[in-house]
Amino acid sequence: MLLLQEPVITWVKVEKPTFDLVGVVLGSFKLAGFMLVAAFVLGVLGGLLFVFRRRRVAATPPVQELSLHLDTHP
Repeated sequence: MLLLQEPVITWVKVEKPTFDLVGVVLGSFKLAGFMLVAAFVLGVLGGLLFVFRRRRVAATPPVQELSLHLDTHP
């Protein structure tokens, strides 16, 4: 005959979870600070890239830009 036993249930006492509002606020400030620094760095890099591109374009003499290149070389 097959004996059926009741399953053994073990109860573990766990503390009631609490909401850590201070941790959430500090975490959001940390995330906002990181995003602020990242935006600043990307803005500085983009600005430097823009300035250096403008200077490189301005380095070519204006006469060469206006030339019609009518010289014919065989």
